[in-house]
Amino acid sequence: MLRRIYRMLIKEFLQMLRDPRMRVIVFGVPVIQMTIMAFALTTDVTSIRTAVYDMDKSPASRELLRRFTSGGYFQVVATPAVESELTALLDRASVRIVLKIPAGFGDHLSAGRTAAFQLITDGTDSNSSAIALGYASMIVDAYNHEKRALRLDRQGVSPQPAQIGTAARAWFNVNQESRFYYVPSLIATMLFIFSLLLTSIGIVREKEVGTIEQVMVTPLRGIELILGKTIPYMITGYISMSIMLIVAYLLFDIEVKGSLPLLYLLTGIFLLGNMGLALIISGSASTQQQALLTSFLVLMPSVMLSGFLFPIANMPDPVRWATVFNPMRWYLEILRGIVMKDIGLAILWPSIAAQSGLALGFLTIAAGRFRKTLG
Repeated sequence: MLRRIYRMLIKEFLQMLRDPRMRVIVFGVPVIQMTIMAFALTTDVTSIRTAVYDMDKSPASRELLRRFTSGGYFQVVATPAVESELTALLDRASVRIVLKIPAGFGDHLSAGRTAAFQLITDGTDSNSSAIALGYASMIVDAYNHEKRALRLDRQGVSPQPAQIGTAARAWFNVNQESRFYYVPSLIATMLFIFSLLLTSIGIVREKEVGTIEQVMVTPLRGIELILGKTIPYMITGYISMSIMLIVAYLLFDIEVKGSLPLLYLLTGIFLLGNMGLALIISGSASTQQQALLTSFLVLMPSVMLSGFLFPIANMPDPVRWATVFNPMRWYLEILRGIVMKDIGLAILWPSIAAQSGLALGFLTIAAGRFRKTLG
C-alpha cells in the first residue's frame, strides 16, 4: 500500500510542478497576495486629509488647529479662502474632513461662553468618518479639560475635583493595530483558497487529459487515491504557510506567540478538510471549468462568513448556525488564538473538535463518492 501511495505522490508532484508557471502559482502567488493585501487591508485611520476654513484667525483658533495637526491624525492639505471651495473639495474627495471655525470663536472662548466650530466629513466611507470624528472628539475633550482646569486655577479653585478615572488596556494588541488582526486572517484565507482551487481540479484534470484510464487499471484503492491526491497539496500548503509566516514576521513584526508544532498540527487538519471538500467538488465535475466555478461558489460565502471581515456574533441566527459548517471559521479561531494569544488545547478544544469533525466528514464523503470510473 505504501509503495502504491508513494508512486502516486511522485506522479502528482511531477504533474503539479513540472510547469514553471505552476510553481509560481503554488508557492509565489499566495505569498504575494497575502503581502499586498496585508498592506492594503487596514482599519487604522491616519493622516486624514483635512481642509481648514478659519474665519476667526485668532490665537485661540490657531491653538485649536495646532492640537488637531500635532497628533498625526489630521493633515491639512487645503486652506480655502472662500466657503464655496469646501463643496468642491469634498466632491472631488480631495479632503475627508473640513474644519470650519466661525468668526468670533476666540472672543466667545475668552468670555467663558461656548465657542462652537463645525466638522464636516465625507460620509461615503462611514467607518473612516466615525473614526475621524472620534479622534476629533478626543482632541476637543482634552482641550476643554485643559481650559477648564486653567480657569479654575485662576479663580482659586482646585483644578482637580473628585472624579472617576478610567485606565484602559488592550490585551494581545496593545496599540490596537489592525495588522495583527488582518495578517493571520489573510494567511488562513490564502491557504483555504489555494488548497481548494488546486485540489479541486485534481481528478478533473485526469478526466480531461485522459490519464484517468491509466489510473483505473492500477491496483490503487479509493482511499489510496484520495491520499495520493491530497498529500502533495498538503505539503505545498505547509510550504506556503511557512513562507507566509516568515514574511509576516519580517515585514509586519508578527510572530507566533503560541506553540508552533501545535499550529502546524492543526493546520494539517484544516488542510485535510479543504482537500476533502475539494475532492467532493472535483469528483462531481466533468471539466476543470466546472470545478473552478463550483469552488468559487464555495469560496465567497466561506470567506465572508468566517469572521474575517464581519463578527459572527452580529450575524442573524440562521446564518450564524450555518457558519458551524464553515472550516475557515474554526481555523481562524485557532490561528488567532495561537499566533496572538498564546493559548492551547485547553481553550481551543471546541474549535479543534469542530475542525476535526468537518475534516473527517469531508474526507468520508469524498471517499464514498469516489468511484474508479469515468463517471
